[in-house]
Amino acid sequence: MSNSKDAVRKVLDQVKADNRTSLTAPEGKLVCDAYGIPVPKEGVAKSAGEAGKMASSMGFPVVMKIVSPDILHKTEAGGVIVGLKTADEAEKAYETILSNAKKYKADAKIEGVQVQQMLAGGTEVIVGSITDGSFGKLVAFGLGGVLVEVLKDITFRLAPATKEDALSMLDGIQAHEILKGVRGGEPVNRSALADVIVKVSQLVTDFPEIVELDLNPVFATPKGATAADVRIVVDFAYVPKPKPRPTEEIVAAMNRIMQPKAVAVVGASAEDGKIGNSVMKNLINGGYKGDIYPIHPKAAEILGYKAYKSVKDVPGVIDVAVFAIPAKFVAAALTECGEKKIPGAVLIPSGFAEAGAPELQAEIVEVGKKYDIRLMGPNIYGFYYTPANLCATFCTAYDVKGHAALSSQSGGIGMAIIGFSRSAKMGVSAIVGLGNKSDIDEDDLLAFFEQDPNTNLIAQHCEDLKDGRAFAEAAKRVSKKKPVVVLKAGRTSAGAKAASSHTGALAGNDRIYEDVFKQSGVIRARSLRQLLEFARGVPVLPTPKGENVLIITGAGGSGVLLSDSCVDNGLSLMSMPPDLDAAFRKFIPPFGAAGNPVDITGGEPPITYVNTVKLGLSDERIHALILGYWHTIVTPPMVFARNMVEVKKEMEAKGFVKPMVASLAGDVEVEEAAEYLYQNGIPAYAYSTELPVEVLGAKYRWARGAGLL
Repeated sequence: MSNSKDAVRKVLDQVKADNRTSLTAPEGKLVCDAYGIPVPKEGVAKSAGEAGKMASSMGFPVVMKIVSPDILHKTEAGGVIVGLKTADEAEKAYETILSNAKKYKADAKIEGVQVQQMLAGGTEVIVGSITDGSFGKLVAFGLGGVLVEVLKDITFRLAPATKEDALSMLDGIQAHEILKGVRGGEPVNRSALADVIVKVSQLVTDFPEIVELDLNPVFATPKGATAADVRIVVDFAYVPKPKPRPTEEIVAAMNRIMQPKAVAVVGASAEDGKIGNSVMKNLINGGYKGDIYPIHPKAAEILGYKAYKSVKDVPGVIDVAVFAIPAKFVAAALTECGEKKIPGAVLIPSGFAEAGAPELQAEIVEVGKKYDIRLMGPNIYGFYYTPANLCATFCTAYDVKGHAALSSQSGGIGMAIIGFSRSAKMGVSAIVGLGNKSDIDEDDLLAFFEQDPNTNLIAQHCEDLKDGRAFAEAAKRVSKKKPVVVLKAGRTSAGAKAASSHTGALAGNDRIYEDVFKQSGVIRARSLRQLLEFARGVPVLPTPKGENVLIITGAGGSGVLLSDSCVDNGLSLMSMPPDLDAAFRKFIPPFGAAGNPVDITGGEPPITYVNTVKLGLSDERIHALILGYWHTIVTPPMVFARNMVEVKKEMEAKGFVKPMVASLAGDVEVEEAAEYLYQNGIPAYAYSTELPVEVLGAKYRWARGAGLL
């Protein structure tokens, strides 16, 4: 590879020496040649005979063009002839072009005639690369031609991309069927096209100064893929983001912050209604068992705890300091924390970058770097870590323990998480505010929760990712072990600044997040409610062993809506084998319908639900069940719920463990039934055919991403 790198370096050095920001077409061709990216064959012929030989070796048809610094408008000068099919035609064309040029400008300096392979047929696609502020180098793929700008049908992956990533891109556009050949069109060579994507992704990784690259169009045929036009934009001042800290280092600091043996409260107060008072009360009333040190310039004690003027006066070791003082005093107090060697600071105060004071934020970041203090915030509600009974926050104390860790960039969303988890009896291991993310961000939390035995799912609300690439790398690793759910806010903004290339202009910011999340195994939530429901439901469901989903319903109408939801959530409805169909028919009335959904009709007694669900759980070909319940006098809600839980337990004892979700249609009693089902491992929802299927779909997305299916 070093030779090819040298060849590209030579071209780029020339561009830099000329103070240019883009490459010429011949330079672009040299770069493509160096990395094995196919471009049309071409050469300059100095005689008619040479033109004939050159054309024959390239393969016909060819196009021929005059090469002269004195003739800018080649076509006008009669200096271009296209579609030449034989060596004889090429020789004649050479003579014609020369005489036309002489007629056009008698004293023109003529360097020869360019012979270029003509690309015919195939599907026009675009392969490109952009440099994103958060994710760095991305490679892009879409259909070429005019439609690409209208439909914005394009897909992205982090560069460098693997061959597998590249092949997934071919299926990642809406128009992917076109590549398979429609209406007599021939299918493209997928492997050749994927190779071009991989090589482009490697090129921009090796040369970060290539900030935009467009191969448009690339002609994809059954034989191969050739880039007809190459456009490369460079920025020699571009510097990639520094590598994130090593995971072990992150975890060591995060462990001390999240599970401290001693906490200092900077700005502790005895006065009700003050933030420093709320933090103290939450630490005490929340049941935290470690040492608590109130820091206050004058008080001798606060709420029964001895107070200190400065953290430096505290005799013992302090693991984390929670700040409840105005923004302008933070830097000085943080410096004292540095001198005391405190590894973490939780910065509740607002009045920094979010309030038009970026210089105050820059100052605390510098102090943090100088003393190696990890900063959470500023502008946050603090955080909760329930296994340690730690409420380092000014919001409400919280004691519902569970195994989901949630974070939010916003205080309001943080409080919504608390309320929902309490109301839904979900429980959490942690709730963390990230605010302005001056330092600690989502990837730091992923590293901590990955190794936290008290956490089995991580759900994060974010408005932006400071370092999208570091996040993606952490998420890719963590999601193999624990589900990672992300709600990305700001989905509909006008996106990143419009770039000058086609690929850049198409990079509506959200499409990048969508594709990188998928590439990293992240489950994306589309709404706050979804984030919360996924956090609650995904850990409750066992991992499916295959893709076959079956619906069993007492209401035909629910069956149709549940089927729609399956399609919306990427689930595949099992096609019913004849023997299984016959087995289901034994239990349902003649006017019911087997197939999928299995419609047992509404007037059936509880035993029909029991028998059909038992069959669904025991047949190895079925991998997940969706139940549609309809409230009737014959089968009341709680009778249905108790029966289903009994069947589930009975079948589990026999070794049949499958994910099961339920949609309950009926009067208000279905709410209690849904709650009972949920508490017993069957995520169930009253009045919704969407939510239960979305939760099952999320479990499937995780299992596929983690390679468990």
